[in-house]
Amino acid sequence: MIRLTLIAALAAGLAAPTQAVPATTGTPGPLAENETCEASPAALRACYQQPPAHWPPPTLAAGIDHWQELGPLPPVTPPANAAEESRRALGRRLFFDPILSRSGQIACASCHHPDQRFADGRRTSSGHDLKTGHRNSPSLLNTGLHRVWFWDGRAGSLAAQAMEPMLNPVEMAASREGIEHRLNQDEDYRKAFAEAFGESPITLEQVAEALASWQATLRSRSSPFDRFLKGDHRALSDQAILGLHLFRTKARCINCHMGPLLSDDRFHNLGLTYYGGKYEDLGRYQVTRNPDDVGRFRTPSLREVAATAPYMHNGLFPHLRGVLALYNGGGPRPTPKAHQADDPLFPKTSPILQPLGLTQRELDALESFLRSLTSGTGERRAVVTQSAGP
Repeated sequence: MIRLTLIAALAAGLAAPTQAVPATTGTPGPLAENETCEASPAALRACYQQPPAHWPPPTLAAGIDHWQELGPLPPVTPPANAAEESRRALGRRLFFDPILSRSGQIACASCHHPDQRFADGRRTSSGHDLKTGHRNSPSLLNTGLHRVWFWDGRAGSLAAQAMEPMLNPVEMAASREGIEHRLNQDEDYRKAFAEAFGESPITLEQVAEALASWQATLRSRSSPFDRFLKGDHRALSDQAILGLHLFRTKARCINCHMGPLLSDDRFHNLGLTYYGGKYEDLGRYQVTRNPDDVGRFRTPSLREVAATAPYMHNGLFPHLRGVLALYNGGGPRPTPKAHQADDPLFPKTSPILQPLGLTQRELDALESFLRSLTSGTGERRAVVTQSAGP
């Protein structure tokens, strides 16, 4: 069984990173004959200033056949017609309106604040009657790019994800009848829904579709890594470029955090099931009832990662350094006690996790790269300006 003291120590991750190493001056030329990317900071920079298709090959675990290279986020698709534009505007309005909750005091934005990258910075959020759930509220930025939603993947569409918190007794605690009644009694909302969906009584399905239409437009602003990809090679320090290289190779992060979203949208067991303990969470198993899914959770996106602590499905890791310590050690691998020897639900840590042997310098570099995935303060204000409530 995992010792909570060990997990707490890893979660705390109090080791301070060293000062960032500035970018090498000048433009590195091509590698000399027989020179490797790892030969020097200039050589590594020369490798990664090439288009991503020419970057060094990643270090992939056995069975990873769905790998996708890192890259920029796709742009938001313009609305196809006036009705879709109206749905987006309506979804934005509903997102900030507590009319969707039983108490009339909780909105979607209560747990997904625009000024906190559409997360809330808490381990778990407070909902109806100050009840708290057992999972961390993830950022909604880039949520329209996922294939499944929630930590356990129980929603197969963005509209299904939008609907559940409204009806969840721990969150907004509303009912279908209550939401539909309140909205149908509001003249302004009747007009707005008619523009978005046509003349008909307002339904909960329309509410969820409007919310999904707007949430699908939420995107992270440009990060230093994005600017690097676009050709601003001074956007990343030598330290961050080393971190990028480690992310794709020795640190093995690319096995799960891949593509423009930096997530494979699949489910993995990191050894944090806390089976039989206070924080037990069976994860994906609660959806599929497949014993192989015990303790598996969806890979979160690493976009805006430096600004969306705390981490993991339960928010028990307050610092990035604690997360890196967990992975560097190969993840917790709980062993069953005597009475659990034949328990078919005893969780199994993913074999993708392996001890990494990263040095302090390499951990510093990896953290520097992770921080480069987060947009700057000025860009965050732009998000808030465009997403502020009515």
